[in-house]
Amino acid sequence: MDWDNLRYFLELARSGTLAAAARRTGVEHTTVARRIQALEKQMGATLFAREAGGHRLTEAGRQLLPAVEAMETAVLGVNHAAPDPRGGPTGVVRVGATEGFGTLVLAPHLARLTQQYPGLAIDLLALPRMLHLSRREADIVISLERPTRGSVIVTRLADYALHLYGQREYLARRPLIRTRDDLRHHAFVSYVDDLLFTKELQFLDALHPPERFAFRSTSITAQYEAVRAGAGLAVLPAFIADKDPVLSRVLGEEATFTRTFWMSMPAEAKHQARFQAVWGALKEVAAQMP
Repeated sequence: MDWDNLRYFLELARSGTLAAAARRTGVEHTTVARRIQALEKQMGATLFAREAGGHRLTEAGRQLLPAVEAMETAVLGVNHAAPDPRGGPTGVVRVGATEGFGTLVLAPHLARLTQQYPGLAIDLLALPRMLHLSRREADIVISLERPTRGSVIVTRLADYALHLYGQREYLARRPLIRTRDDLRHHAFVSYVDDLLFTKELQFLDALHPPERFAFRSTSITAQYEAVRAGAGLAVLPAFIADKDPVLSRVLGEEATFTRTFWMSMPAEAKHQARFQAVWGALKEVAAQMP
């Protein structure tokens, strides 16, 4: 059986759309569709139900999935066993992280790690949603909620602070903020409530339920840019906002929150060199956080 066809099957099962599977495999969506059709013909069964929102596994597809995942693990093991003439860990490691932390903190460190180990490749999934080890969406996941299921290794990566911020010019022209009650005179920037992927990102109701949102986004970097542009106030991670001279903290410690990053990976991956290298590097990055 053609492993390439099975590989495209696996990517489509995980991503749910031809376009996403194509991006993850670096081909055109027509190539993914053609590979799936070839596999279905070979299997003599329909593996995906085509729907308006994408592709959903049929019962035959769900039965095939565990076997293909086992094949993937075996293939990765063979790749890992092949020595790299340059030395060091080899292979691909997919890291899932929250958008702001992944983009602004992890990306440069992980890029330098690939320079240190030329045989190592890293896929960084910096997304405003939960990523699941059980679905093999990533090899290492950094999340705001501690995983409680599955055979996984979990560590408390780091605590980080968030504060209420406003653009300095915005704050100068708007009513002075001395107490929480003064927040009623201000517009806010925040997440889109019905698309919030974790309760750990709910902050504003604990301060003062906003009367008006000037701007909302699923993206923390978009919120950051909106605050920089003077749209209103927002709770932002200190690792994003504290270095920006355009922004100023509002209400000091009274508007301070602490959250935790948890890091996890499948237990069976802990002895593989490429996972150990990335896991260790991520812990070093976290240790350097203020």
